[in-house]
Amino acid sequence: MLRRIGLSRIIQRQFTATASPAADYSHAVVGGGAVGLAIASELTKVEGNRVLLIEKNSDIGMETSSRNSEVIHAGLYYPIDSLKTKLCIEGNRIIYNELNPRKTGVDWSKCGKWIVAQTDADDAYLENLFLKAKYDLDLPVEMIPSHKTQWIEPAVRVERSALSSPTTGIIDSHSLMTYLTTILEENNGDLAVGTQVIGMEYVPKIGYKLMCQETVNDSDEKVEISVDNVINAAGLYADKIANMLLPPERHVKQYYGKGNYFKLKSSSFPPVRRLIYPVPPRNGKSLGTHLTIDLNNQIRFGPDMEYVESPTDYTVNCANIKPAYEAISRYYPHIQPDDLEPSYSGIRPKLAAPGDKCFKDFYIKEEEGFPGFVNLLGIESPGLTSCIAIGRYVRDLYHG
Repeated sequence: MLRRIGLSRIIQRQFTATASPAADYSHAVVGGGAVGLAIASELTKVEGNRVLLIEKNSDIGMETSSRNSEVIHAGLYYPIDSLKTKLCIEGNRIIYNELNPRKTGVDWSKCGKWIVAQTDADDAYLENLFLKAKYDLDLPVEMIPSHKTQWIEPAVRVERSALSSPTTGIIDSHSLMTYLTTILEENNGDLAVGTQVIGMEYVPKIGYKLMCQETVNDSDEKVEISVDNVINAAGLYADKIANMLLPPERHVKQYYGKGNYFKLKSSSFPPVRRLIYPVPPRNGKSLGTHLTIDLNNQIRFGPDMEYVESPTDYTVNCANIKPAYEAISRYYPHIQPDDLEPSYSGIRPKLAAPGDKCFKDFYIKEEEGFPGFVNLLGIESPGLTSCIAIGRYVRDLYHG
């Protein structure tokens, strides 16, 4: 069964100079969001592994994993040979093929998505995206002309065309993380919540020492944990964890991309049955402020995108309501600015600095010179969709 353990219950085994030291765990996963949970649960499926998941917050999934659009992405947008495309498509199929809601408790809906074109330039973008998705990625997409869209989604304005992605959907991220926690429990993994890694050291030919401290109850208690392998899935703080080990000339930096979400003040607006996305802005910073629905068919809008200095700056920026309205009203023309109100915000770990328009792929690799240390950086969207595929990818780095 899953042991939710505090530092006082972790067995302390100091490293010794013996030829075969006994580590407390074979693998320590740092970060208890959806990706960390998926990695830990996959590692526990391998016979002989002893896995510890370390989460600094008082519970799992309290940051990026619970502050997002909860979209099951299809994998349309990213370069064909990227990890984002590979793992998103695999993760999408895992959700629909393996996570039966009645058997797993994971709530999802394959509601589909439209990307809508309002100009000739938008239309040309969608045509290229359609050809890539259908012929390069073998995804089930369809182009729908504007005169047909009004009969399918009468509340949505489409001036030129819509690219329909039927394998896009929505998922309850909390039910997904509960399911992953159950897998961890069934395979005798350990979960240490309220525990922060404050130091890390690699001892060649022996393994890793993790210095951990409690983050709850105003405790100063610290403990050293010995592990054979470390997986850094710390999300917004992954660069801080990585830099505990990497030499200064290899230090890494993530940036904080904040997305604000807005909701309608009343429920009297025309319903929409699928997700509606604009053509992505040319600045490449995001996929645009889109319309999503939750599992109760309630409409919400977002995210927009702005860089912030703090990974805890969750205050919704109300100054963004006007530009959000301007973007939304192009495809959902039933609202006025006063109809929108702040809902919530989320922050993503980004490898692209402000002003950097270059595509940044997921960074998932074993670091040279640190055997068994796997670093995950820039795990933003489509990280939720991809999480189980990422878990299997990391597992295969050790056991493939």
